[in-house]
Amino acid sequence: MPSLSPTMEQGTIVKWLKKEGDDIDAGDAVADIQTDKAVMAMEMDDEAVMAKIIVPEGTKDVKVGTLIALTVEKGEDWKSVELPTSADSSASSSPTPSTPLSSPSLSAPLMQASQEIPDSQQSLTMPALSPTMTSGVIVKWLKKEGDNIEPGDAVAEIQTDKAVMSFEMEDELVLAKIIVPEGSQVEVGQLIALTMEKGSDWTKAVVPSITVPTPAAASSKPAPAKSAQVLATTSITTGSLPSPSGQVYGLAVKRLLEEYNLSSGSIKGTGRPNRLLKSDVLAHIQAHGLQKVAPKTAAVPALSKASKQQDLSSSEITSERPSGLGKNIPSAYKDVPVSNIRGIIAKRLAESKRNIPHSYQCIDIKVDKLNEIREKLKSENVSVSVNDFVTKAVAHALLECPAINTLYQNDKIVQLQKVDISFAVSIPTGLITPIIFDVPSKGLTEISQNSKELAGRAREGKLQPNEFQGGSFTISNLGMFGIKEFSAIINPPQTAILAVGTGRRELDSNFNTVTRMTTTLSYDRRAIDEDQAADFLAVLRAMLEDPTFLAVGRAQAHRHKRL
Repeated sequence: MPSLSPTMEQGTIVKWLKKEGDDIDAGDAVADIQTDKAVMAMEMDDEAVMAKIIVPEGTKDVKVGTLIALTVEKGEDWKSVELPTSADSSASSSPTPSTPLSSPSLSAPLMQASQEIPDSQQSLTMPALSPTMTSGVIVKWLKKEGDNIEPGDAVAEIQTDKAVMSFEMEDELVLAKIIVPEGSQVEVGQLIALTMEKGSDWTKAVVPSITVPTPAAASSKPAPAKSAQVLATTSITTGSLPSPSGQVYGLAVKRLLEEYNLSSGSIKGTGRPNRLLKSDVLAHIQAHGLQKVAPKTAAVPALSKASKQQDLSSSEITSERPSGLGKNIPSAYKDVPVSNIRGIIAKRLAESKRNIPHSYQCIDIKVDKLNEIREKLKSENVSVSVNDFVTKAVAHALLECPAINTLYQNDKIVQLQKVDISFAVSIPTGLITPIIFDVPSKGLTEISQNSKELAGRAREGKLQPNEFQGGSFTISNLGMFGIKEFSAIINPPQTAILAVGTGRRELDSNFNTVTRMTTTLSYDRRAIDEDQAADFLAVLRAMLEDPTFLAVGRAQAHRHKRL
C-alpha cells in the first residue's frame, strides 16, 4: 500500500484496474485507492505482470506498507508465484504489516548467540531517512545475500513517513544475511540485516539473539557487552504470547486456538524463530476439517424474587428505550462507518480547535452593485458566481493586508509572497479544499472556470495531491444553502479562513431595500492581531461593495469609512 499523500496512514482499495495475468506498462494505473484526501490512482513505474492480488477490492483501513499484490517481470511465469510467508498473516488476518522486530532499546540485556560472532560481522539497522521518521517499510531489497556492496550502493528501498527512499551504504561490504523480509514495517534502529567485510566468509554470519532476564538476573549487575555491534533480532515481541510448547504467537493465533480448542504444541510453526503463524493454524484446521467449538458459558446464578421482579419491570419499559435492546424490538438507530477521509477531517478539526486560539470578527457587506454587475455579465453570456467575486476580492485584500496571508509553523509566522486560495468543496465522503493558485493574476472568468473544474474533479476523486495540499487562505461559502452566517474552523498551518453567508434583503436607515451578506473571519490569534483582521475585512467590504474598484487605498481609511 503506497503513501499517496503526506498525511496518509491507511487506505481503502476501491477497485483493481488490472487483473491477475494482465501486463503492466510504465505509467499504468493498477488500482484506485481512497486516501485520507480523495480517491487516487496507484501508478506503476516499471513494466511487470500482475501475478497475485492479495488484498481484494473494498478492503478498508489497509495500513501504508502492507503487502497488497505481487508482480513478476514480463516473460516470467506469473502463475507459479507463491505468497510470501510474511504476507500470509497480514493478508489473512488484518491489513497490518508483518510483525515488527524487537527494538534494541528494550531493557533486556543483549546476549550473544550460541555461536561466536565473527569479528568482521557488522549489524545493519533501520536508518532514519527523514527527521520525523520513526519507522519504515522495506519496499524492496536491491542486494541479495552474498552480493558485494560498494560505497554509494543502494541496498534497499525504504518507505519513510514522506516517500520511498534509497538506503545507501558508505563502506565496502558483503550482504551476509537479510533478517527483515520485503514488506515488513520496522522501527528505526532495529536490526534488518547483517554484513561482513570483503574477503571474509559471509556464510558464517551469526544472527544475534535477545534473552528476557529473570528477576534474579535483573537484580544482579549485568556484564558489559563484548561488542557494540551485537543487536536484537526477533524474539518475544509486544503482543506475542509464549506457549507451553515454547512457540511464540500473536493474539490472532491465540484467538484461533481458542475458537477451535487447539493446543499450540500440536501444530508445527514455520515462522522464525520458533514462531507459530496464523497460516500454520489455518492450514492445520483445513487439513483436519475442524469446526469451531461452542464457547463455554458461565452458569447463570439463581435470581432472588426481588431481582426477578426488577427484571420484569425493566422488560416492561424496554419498548420505550431508543436503543432497541428489548427482545423483538428493532433498533432505533444505525451505525454508519466513518470513511478514511471523514476520520482524518475529524482528527484535524479537533487538533485545530484544541491547539489554535481561534478569534472571530464578522462584517455585513452590501452586494447590490455586485448583483447588478453579475446580471450585466450574464446578459453577455458570461457566467460568474458571487463566490468568484469573493475569491477575487479576498486575493486583493490579502495583497493589501499581507499579515493575513501567512502560515504558522514551528512556532514561527511564515509570510507568503503568493496568494493561493483554497475553497471548501463537499464530497460524499467528507470535505476537501482544492486550491486556485496565484489568484490576483487571474480574471473573474478564469477564476470561475478553475473553481468549476476543480470542484468537479474533487467530487469525482480525481484531484492530484498538489491541487489540494497547501494554500495560503481558505474560503467556505454556505450562502447557496441559505445559511445567514457561521464560523469556520481554521485549516492549519493557515492562519485564517473566511465564512461567507447568503445574501438577504433588508431595509437600511432610509427605509431603502438593500441586499446584505455577512462574512465571518476566523483567525489564529497567535499570528494575527485584532486590528489586522479588522483592516482585512474593511478592505474586503470596500472591494465587494464596489466591485469595479481594484486599486485599494490605505486599509485604515476603509476600516473607519462611514457607509
